[in-house]
Amino acid sequence: MEFKGKIIVVTGAASGIGLALTKRFVQEGATVIASDLKAEAGAKQAAEAGARFVQADVGQEADVVRLIDDVLGNEGQIDLFCSNAGIAIGAGPETLDKHWDLIHRVNVMSHVWAARTLLPHYLERGEGYFLNTASAAGLLTELHSAPYAVTKHAALAFAEWLGITYRNRGIFVSALCPEGVWTPMIENAPILQQTAITTDELVEKTLAALRENRFLITTHEATLPAAQLKASDNEKWMGKMVRLREKAMGLLAGHEAFGGGEAAKVAAIQTAEAPRTEGST
Repeated sequence: MEFKGKIIVVTGAASGIGLALTKRFVQEGATVIASDLKAEAGAKQAAEAGARFVQADVGQEADVVRLIDDVLGNEGQIDLFCSNAGIAIGAGPETLDKHWDLIHRVNVMSHVWAARTLLPHYLERGEGYFLNTASAAGLLTELHSAPYAVTKHAALAFAEWLGITYRNRGIFVSALCPEGVWTPMIENAPILQQTAITTDELVEKTLAALRENRFLITTHEATLPAAQLKASDNEKWMGKMVRLREKAMGLLAGHEAFGGGEAAKVAAIQTAEAPRTEGST
């Protein structure tokens, strides 16, 4: 698709990937509606970018419905819905149930609710586009957080199902699956920082894929070979990931943000809910 003159919604738009997408779509000549849980920061960033702002908590179905209804009521249609907001929270099975529920609602159900609400509009028009931010963790795994890995696998699976089911009816889906991107989400993940790209680099790759109506959008050259290894020789891939996790834990142990060690990371993450403003990476 092309972007000039299109009506585009971006969630998680107060910072990170969502903010970068918002700015670029505006530059491309689109009418952009930016949304975020954080009303003050989101409104400020949207105004500076030239977008309209609607506050919404995508972890609540009613807010997703309200956001879409607001845009359809004011702009008349939606051409591209960027379901981008996501969070990283929790560690292993000991992660509290309330945090498992929270990350599932934000990282998975927000995509489901957006599709549930928008599909009648898209089907009536015979066209429409979803960009769902998942993660390379959905193709591979995430080394620190089981809830993040699980929900990103689910987000990718839903995007695949959606794309397969509705492509022949004029509706396209792209799944954005980045590895490390320089956003606040990786500030305590030194292993991701080693190969992180900028949000501008990510946006270039994303828009190029959207112009081709391409489903899978990756950001790092190593992602697809790793996914191919996982599929063709799972035992070898598992061994590599075990070694990579050991390296990641070693880096984390010396990371000042958590005072060293995995136990401190677990405690820090589980004592506070993560901000719901960040595009998943």
